[in-house]
Amino acid sequence: MAVLLWCVPVACHRSSTPKPEGHVRIDFPEKAYRLYDRQDQYRFEIPVYSEVVADSSRMAEPGWINVVFPLLNGTVHMSYKPVRDNLEDYITDARTLVYKHTVRAEGIEETPFYQRDQRRFGIVYDLKGNVASAVQFFITDSTHHFLRGSLYFNSRPNRDSLNPVITFLREDIMHMIETTEWKY
Repeated sequence: MAVLLWCVPVACHRSSTPKPEGHVRIDFPEKAYRLYDRQDQYRFEIPVYSEVVADSSRMAEPGWINVVFPLLNGTVHMSYKPVRDNLEDYITDARTLVYKHTVRAEGIEETPFYQRDQRRFGIVYDLKGNVASAVQFFITDSTHHFLRGSLYFNSRPNRDSLNPVITFLREDIMHMIETTEWKY
């Protein structure tokens, strides 16, 4: 009996430290772009590591596409609307869709942009926290065209893990916005 009691404290004395939670290493592709010019309403440059797929949802309209990033498990869903004296309605709808995320968002930053010479105006929304869509935007020429986009991932929202990918893809989103040309 004495031998058994002596073994118990020795066996329990080992210290075990839990391993820290790890994250998957992501090898980002080199930034390079190509022209996407398959829409009647607009064209812009997309990353060479992306694919464009027509939106096949039941509500899809002409000009609606998905820019898919297979290596990064993300998609920018883009919807196009012609402007016919209803620009204010489209801007309100875009803002409403962004602010539906306030339940989960820790903050929402709005960055307006104006490129008057290129007829590009809009807002980029950066949503902080574990939200379904971390970056959303709209771009318009204010008279004929309105294009809205939102970045989603095919995974559970975890900002700590996704932040490097969000930062990487936000640069690509800005490049798409800055190279958008409207067709009249």
